[in-house]
Amino acid sequence: MNQPAPTKTTQVDQLPIAIYATKAALGQAAALEARRVIQAAIAERGAANVILATGNSQLSFLHALRELDGIDWPRVTIFHMDEYVGIDPEHPASFPLFLRHHILDAVQPGRFYPVPGQPADVEQACREYEALLRAHPADLVAMGWGENGHIAFNDPPYADFDDPVWVKVVALAGASRRQQVGEGHFATLADVPTHAITLTIPALLAPRRILCIVPEARKANAVRDCLTLPISEEHPGSILRTVGHAQLYLDAESAALLAS
Repeated sequence: MNQPAPTKTTQVDQLPIAIYATKAALGQAAALEARRVIQAAIAERGAANVILATGNSQLSFLHALRELDGIDWPRVTIFHMDEYVGIDPEHPASFPLFLRHHILDAVQPGRFYPVPGQPADVEQACREYEALLRAHPADLVAMGWGENGHIAFNDPPYADFDDPVWVKVVALAGASRRQQVGEGHFATLADVPTHAITLTIPALLAPRRILCIVPEARKANAVRDCLTLPISEEHPGSILRTVGHAQLYLDAESAALLAS
C-alpha cells in the first residue's frame, strides 16, 4: 500500500492535521501510521497494545489496517472504547461484535479484551477494565469524533477532562443516540440504550500515540467546532489540541467548513 499524500496539512495549537481527498486515502494513511507504531512497539519490547474505536466512520481505517502486511498480530493486544449497558453481545450494534466483523476475525490478535455489555456488577466491570488498561499501557489509540464532538462516549455535557477514573458508566446524550440510529445500528431512538460503559478522556489521552480519524460530511460541524472554538468539555474532541502526541486525519468532506 502506497502512502497517500494529503491535499493539505496544517496545525491548530499542538494538533497537527492532515486533510486527504477521499475517505479511502485517509484510511490508508492512518493505517500505515498505525502499522509503524505497532511495529515499533513490538521491536522495542516484543508486544504492542492498541485501543480501537468503532462506528461507520472508522471502517476505511479498519479495513485498510487489516489488509496491511508486516504486523505480527499474535503479539498485539487490542482493547476498545465503549459498550452499551445491557446489550446482547450478539446484537448487531454491539461494539465488540463490530470489531470482530471488521478486523479481529481477519487478523487474529494475540488477545482481545471486550468491554462487557452485560456485567453482573457494572461498577466492578469498570474497575476491572481500568486495571487491564493500566496493566497494558497502550502504544496506540485510534479514535474518532462523534457528530457532537464526543470521544468514545464522553458526550457533552458529561465529558470531564480531569476525570478521576479511566472507565465509567455514562448516560448517553440524545445526539449520540440519534447518531446510532442514523448510522443504521438501531431501527428507532427508543431501541438505543440510554447508558454505556466508556473509557474516559484521561484514558484516551494516555496512549503513546493518538490517531484521530474523522471522515464524512456529517462530522464537518464537529470538526469546525473542535478546531475553532475554545477548548472546552462542550466540544470534547478539542482536548486533542492540548497534547503533543496526536494526529488528526480529515477528508475533504469533514474539513469542508474549515477556512481554506
